[in-house]
Amino acid sequence: MNLITQLNWRYATKRMNGKEVPQSKVDNILEAIRLTPTSFGLMPYSVIAIKDKELLKKINAEACQQPQLLEGSHLLVFAIWEKITEKQVDDYMALVASTRGIPVAALADFKKMIWGMVSSQSPADMNTWSAKQAYIALGTGLVAAALEEVDATPMEGFNPKKLDEVLGLTEKGLKSTVLLMLGYRDASKDQTATAKKVRRATKDLFTYL
Repeated sequence: MNLITQLNWRYATKRMNGKEVPQSKVDNILEAIRLTPTSFGLMPYSVIAIKDKELLKKINAEACQQPQLLEGSHLLVFAIWEKITEKQVDDYMALVASTRGIPVAALADFKKMIWGMVSSQSPADMNTWSAKQAYIALGTGLVAAALEEVDATPMEGFNPKKLDEVLGLTEKGLKSTVLLMLGYRDASKDQTATAKKVRRATKDLFTYL
């Protein structure tokens, strides 16, 4: 399947037809998100995949009144770590060591670099940094969905505090940051389904030096 063809096919779907996305396709999209590159490889976020219709109705009513939540298949909630702790960094060092078959002690300088950056920044700055990492994962999810021919809608128009309450994220040390709804387009209701894609011209966007 051609990547550019699929990127031309995709668009931010406004209305969906209620058809469920096969679990195999959802799994592929989630695996692509898991493989997303992030700074230091730390991945300072979690992704909550929701397909329970009653929960989606509650989210729609209290936190995000957009029709895709009622018409789509799976909602992916990208939630950043509210605070990056030294334990989380230590857990990452342990994962690197076990995955690559090296002693944790060999990663002392790597940990010092990461923790030095984390501990020197304000909580607000670290939230911004973590959100940037989550958005990289969002982009990967959008491309993966296009390759699976699954429609996807990125969403920022929601109430994070309400969504955190509905999902119990605060007690887990998480903050909802951006959403991605998966499903299939309903071209009979969505006027943008057949609209031409509008993007800046190549010559205007790119500069070669």
